[in-house]
Amino acid sequence: MPLTLTTVLSLNRIFISEGHSFFGRHGLGSLNHPVREVPQIECIAGRGLKGDRFFDHQPDYKGQVTLFSTEVFAELRAAVNLPEASPAALRRNLLVTGADLNELIGAEFELQGVRLLGTEECRPCYWMDEALGPGAEAWLRGRGGLRCRILSDGWLRAQPAR
Repeated sequence: MPLTLTTVLSLNRIFISEGHSFFGRHGLGSLNHPVREVPQIECIAGRGLKGDRFFDHQPDYKGQVTLFSTEVFAELRAAVNLPEASPAALRRNLLVTGADLNELIGAEFELQGVRLLGTEECRPCYWMDEALGPGAEAWLRGRGGLRCRILSDGWLRAQPAR
């Protein structure tokens, strides 16, 4: 049984893409499926985010939704000298503040009433250097975000940081 944690996460931004630009493209060039920022998204338990590329990807998929830390993104931009980088380039779904995402691996938690299970780190790959800039992949090792399974249906709404 997974550990249940109480954590205070704030959801700042939501991103989805209808297609895979990098996933499954090893040895091939990247594709250009745009990432869209949306104000809200419907979460379907066991399936993913409605309208996202990983929706119904495969049964019990461990990456039905991905999270990334707003704080880590700010550190990345400074450390790798990417002042103009957009968090959309990360291709993670939810940009959040308020928790060390690695501490949520193996834990069940709630975000705006939607239950999630942290399954593993969303490890960066060599595509990060193409999407963001040189050095991004290496810098992101150990802080690439969090993959989750969606355990309950519900809606998530972005609440931009002030």
